[in-house]
Amino acid sequence: MNPIRMRTVRAITVAIAAGSLALTGCSDSGKDSGKDDSKSKEDAKAQSKPVAYGDAQASNGPAEAVAGAKTGGTINVYQQSDLSHMDPGQIYVSDAGQFANLIHRGLTNFQEDEKGNLTVVGDIATDSGKSSEGGKTWTYTLKDDVKDEDGNVITSKDVRHTIERQYSKVIFDGPTYVQTWLSGSDYRKALPDGPYKGKHLPDSVLETPDDKTVVFHFKTAQPDLPQALAMAGYAIVPEKQDTKEKYDKAPASLGPYKIAEYKAGKSLKLVKNDQWDEKTDSVRHQYVDGYNFTNTIDQASQTKRLIADKGEAQNAIQFTDSVDPAQLSTVIGNADAKKRTIQGYQVYVWALSFNLDSAKMKDKKIRDAITYAIPNQSMVQADGGRYGGEVAGGLLAPTLPGFDPKYDPFGKLKKPNGDPAKAKELLKEAGFKQGTKLSYAYSNTPRGQAQMVIIKDALNKLGFDVQAKEIDRATFYEQVGKLKNPYDLYMTGWGQDWPSPSTVITPVYDGDLVADGAPNYSHIDDPKVNALIKKAVTEQPEQAAKTWEEAHHRIVEDTNPSAPVYYSKQMQLFGSNIGGARFSTESSYIDINDLFLKKP
Repeated sequence: MNPIRMRTVRAITVAIAAGSLALTGCSDSGKDSGKDDSKSKEDAKAQSKPVAYGDAQASNGPAEAVAGAKTGGTINVYQQSDLSHMDPGQIYVSDAGQFANLIHRGLTNFQEDEKGNLTVVGDIATDSGKSSEGGKTWTYTLKDDVKDEDGNVITSKDVRHTIERQYSKVIFDGPTYVQTWLSGSDYRKALPDGPYKGKHLPDSVLETPDDKTVVFHFKTAQPDLPQALAMAGYAIVPEKQDTKEKYDKAPASLGPYKIAEYKAGKSLKLVKNDQWDEKTDSVRHQYVDGYNFTNTIDQASQTKRLIADKGEAQNAIQFTDSVDPAQLSTVIGNADAKKRTIQGYQVYVWALSFNLDSAKMKDKKIRDAITYAIPNQSMVQADGGRYGGEVAGGLLAPTLPGFDPKYDPFGKLKKPNGDPAKAKELLKEAGFKQGTKLSYAYSNTPRGQAQMVIIKDALNKLGFDVQAKEIDRATFYEQVGKLKNPYDLYMTGWGQDWPSPSTVITPVYDGDLVADGAPNYSHIDDPKVNALIKKAVTEQPEQAAKTWEEAHHRIVEDTNPSAPVYYSKQMQLFGSNIGGARFSTESSYIDINDLFLKKP
């Protein structure tokens, strides 16, 4: 899940897929005077525990109370740009995924304990799902009296509508797992207009025998369905409330908060949703009266305000932005500020994606040369040094089960700032012409700008003429996600949608999923990789793990559509009056579900 897309994330955003999206320049955080308590791969390993599936008891509300929690007051949210989306069907990016916890609800959700252990529970459903026919059929029963913000009771028709609208062209930027599992990689052909012209998927695919029951029928076993349905992208859009494209600016709430005011690009105000009933929700709380988002505060300013901790900043949080790298040493050296931080390994891997449809990127020796030349450690420094990330050897994050810390085919652990000599040797073998122009797209964030300078300098030294193209942060992934985008290469981030390599390799590197709006940003379509993906998804976990590893090695070593750059870490600040702040394993950000004000 980005901007990073994410499993949520991505989240992950989408990815990634967009994690901490804004940084201001390089800072050698290795020079600070504080103790090195940055997160290690052991911490990441602790975050990669298997997810449990919860029963009806685990799914019953209310959510477990947060120790010392009080009610009342408003939390201020600092953002440096607008949310990428608010329509659940379009949400595959981390800022929107974090936001979704406040207003949207799905069939299932992730419940997280104080140690970060995750359980999938029923959200509007009574449990995480009941499987039959060896996992080919999944049945969900809806809880009683779950309502939208206008008091309309949610029924199975709303769930069906939610799934079917994702087949239409109204939705172009969200996850595709469930649609693909139900109807194949060309799923849009099965219901090209979604439910908007009165047609529906057949009962043999998606069945709603009564108002309380939803049945998914798959051709092959889908044991991960409860985790997929927990993604923000599958949150419920009530049929009566759906305004198609307009829904992205004014969605109806099922969660504890609803939109009271939205000024595009500037601000967003959330207030309590009086139709939300805590008895139906085992995950969320409604401690504060609301949230005031200011979407115009850059990362440096966020950090300065929160370090100072004066006035309204005492009630404020960073949402998906991180501590400004240039001010990290200040935070680490300031005991008061440091105790007001959350830290953790994120699920994201940053990579330099090559547009394989570009004639300049066709030759693998060119791609390998660029990969060797990238000064990975300098890129990490531009994102906070050891507190912001770690040099990557591959494209799978340390938070994934079975992560291999020694995997490093491009020798980045030995030469973290690149191997220009090896790069020049490969360029010579490729018959490279000095002065070849490359179009490099980057997000107009401080981090994006700082890393652009690093990439441009490294590649210009090889003889390329790098043309840097700035894209607004809010639309970056939409732009580079177009099949006919005009760029040769661009930095992208991706995080697992749940703890399985399938949620990285499939969406990002499956050639059957090359499409506008899809996260296969390099447009890789390698027959062997495609075959390994098809093989892995049918195998039992132990054998599948080996197949995913083989696919990963094939992608990195034999195809190289994206150069691994670094694994991402997180450090965020919050004000002194914020209670319940903790790092969320699920979101890789501050846990938005447990926050309250110590003095409302």
